[in-house]
Amino acid sequence: MANGFRARNLAIVGLGLMGGSLALAMRDHADCISGVDRDERARRYALERGMVDCASADLHQAVNGADVVVLAAPVRVIVEMLQMRIGSYLRSNTLVIDIGSTKQDIVDAMANLPIGVNAVGGHPMTGKENGGIEESDLSLYRGRPFVLCPSRRTTPAARLHAVAFVETLGALPIEMDAERHDQIVAGISHLPYLLSATLVATIAKQARDDSAYWELAAGGFRDTSRLAASDVTMMGDILSTNTQAVATLLAQFRMQLAMLETLLIAGDDHQLGESLQPIRQARKEWARDYDSRR
Repeated sequence: MANGFRARNLAIVGLGLMGGSLALAMRDHADCISGVDRDERARRYALERGMVDCASADLHQAVNGADVVVLAAPVRVIVEMLQMRIGSYLRSNTLVIDIGSTKQDIVDAMANLPIGVNAVGGHPMTGKENGGIEESDLSLYRGRPFVLCPSRRTTPAARLHAVAFVETLGALPIEMDAERHDQIVAGISHLPYLLSATLVATIAKQARDDSAYWELAAGGFRDTSRLAASDVTMMGDILSTNTQAVATLLAQFRMQLAMLETLLIAGDDHQLGESLQPIRQARKEWARDYDSRR
């Protein structure tokens, strides 16, 4: 855990699951927490439960006096804020961190901030199936990786400040460049969503003629189809800002699937088993390592 991190005025732009959970986690590390959201219900919820000290729909009002600003909005909204207006509202030496799911477009847009404003791209590798401020969780970030990506507005002092912020959340800071981040999350997050959605689409089509597909579906289908229930607007926003990396991995996935399909149709049980065995082993090794880190 970091020692000494404290914000005088922490502004959180976006009071959903992620922003609300961040407010809870930082409650004892900020003299004042300001929340920004266009949804009056979310603002009221955060105020009534003491998650924030003040809440507004006015971005300028909320971030004007902040020394730390967290952008917890959808990726394209973050990019728009960075390109169009927020820079003129911030004072020198303010630290800006975002928690968007893709990084290259955001880090590029951070270059539009005035010189003197410090900015670091961020992506906490955590979340829940259900969103909304009502799902906020004090421990959501605890023990989870939190990627930090430098921008043209990342000074050495800003980097250290961002690392301290992440550690104060109880998260694990991992530093890498934005391009590498986007390539990796395309494989471990965005591709799985598309595969899950495709699985559900396939079964839904079959179930039009035979409802037993739904009636017999159980744990295996539940686990592999979970991501298909993700918010479509949010996922569309993410995919549209990481198109090339996702498309590249989709092509590789099609090649892997085609190879297995060829072996299956050929009835080559031995070779099929030989192909599946190292895949099984890789999954078991990952699961063992993952469990040991939790």
